[in-house]
Amino acid sequence: MEKAINRQKILLQHLNPALSSSYSSEKNYNSSLSASACLAGDSAAYQRTNVFGDDVVIVAAYRTALCKSNRGGFKDTYPDDLLAPVLRALIEKTNLNPSEVGDIVVGTVLAPASQRASECRMAAFYAGFPEAVPIRTVNRQCSSGLQAVADVAAAIKAGFYDIGIGAGLESMTTNPMAWEGSVNPRVKQMEQAQNCLLPMGVTSENVAHRFGVTRQEQDEAAVGSHRKAAAATASGKFKDEIIPVATKIVDPKTGDEKPVTISVDDGIRPNTSLSDLAKLKPVFKKDGSTTAGNSSQVTDGAGAALLMKRSVAMRKGLPILGVFRTFAAVGVDPAIMGVGPAVAIPAAVKAAGLELDDVDLFEINEAFASQFVYCRKKLELDPQKINVNGGAMAIGHPLGATGARCVATLLHEMKRRGKDCRFGVISMCIGTGMGAAAVFERGDCTDELCNARIVETNNLLSKDAR
Repeated sequence: MEKAINRQKILLQHLNPALSSSYSSEKNYNSSLSASACLAGDSAAYQRTNVFGDDVVIVAAYRTALCKSNRGGFKDTYPDDLLAPVLRALIEKTNLNPSEVGDIVVGTVLAPASQRASECRMAAFYAGFPEAVPIRTVNRQCSSGLQAVADVAAAIKAGFYDIGIGAGLESMTTNPMAWEGSVNPRVKQMEQAQNCLLPMGVTSENVAHRFGVTRQEQDEAAVGSHRKAAAATASGKFKDEIIPVATKIVDPKTGDEKPVTISVDDGIRPNTSLSDLAKLKPVFKKDGSTTAGNSSQVTDGAGAALLMKRSVAMRKGLPILGVFRTFAAVGVDPAIMGVGPAVAIPAAVKAAGLELDDVDLFEINEAFASQFVYCRKKLELDPQKINVNGGAMAIGHPLGATGARCVATLLHEMKRRGKDCRFGVISMCIGTGMGAAAVFERGDCTDELCNARIVETNNLLSKDAR
């Protein structure tokens, strides 16, 4: 009975989220609304850790088109000129005063840290942010863009500021994957440390071999990714999330510059077939199964999301695209780093008080088909819920920007699906053996008293949840 009374008190607090914490206000409030014994059990699938108005929400999320490195639409575009347009779009499309932004966090991987930090600061100025708005970078390998969003969400929850931007940037044309300097010889004394240096393609082969993922399964996943991405492009699904970028293309033979506006992903191959992929030779192992066709593409691009407290968004009259619920980063064996999502997704979903079946959409980064297929099978996920508009094998994988790209793609798709799509998950594997995942809730389907799902086994289920 005491548990039921406590639960009702929580529900009553939700009715008045702006309630002052002062003793006098609490006394007056309790005199008009008081909890009494009832059979209100645990009818919500997750328990709120803060009042309704303190939810961290995403009010806008955009990305550039993703283009093939060295030969695609952004091969002659400076990294800061990739980031600036998406930062500017967040401000222009929401009519937000840029001076209100408490911080900008940019996920980025390959560029020298101090140089990229300067480039990001420059991009913020190009985008119209005043000098008073700070910016920093974060690097957790392939999850850097998602980590940036999570960092901003955490800072807002902690009360450091009310409005922030989580972004991602990578120009793999400008900064190709390479190890700089010598390697500590001590690494030879520890297998785990040594495996941190394995080429990512070798870890893909390890996953395929250890868990029995066939070449046929991998090629089928790649074909599916291209077909779904091509269909999404043809139907205009990406138009809501892509910000056109005015740039230039330089003719490598003549040096002539041609002004262009890039607004379409250029790595998607609509006519990809199993017979075509079967002709490709393994890249990392003579008798292996990982090819250029069933791996993610090397890509240039950027993305960004605008986050704030729900109460701030409501006060400004901004539509809420999504709610940031939980984030989890986990460690796994570096030799099979691709299994990361299979560990990170359950951790993030559990932290949200949900079950895998509660999730309506998944955006799982397709670093390699081997690890993507393994994670899908390991978690027994419905293929119809995963990467419904294609993934990195078709769209591309600009390392530091992928997480931010996924946020834009997921939330816009959830918005399109409406009431039939409430929860979404983003996840990716991480080089050196990690995984990351985050849970989002569609922005217009939650209110102060709403429950996530019915808990059938609880005989104290409150009637309002049925």
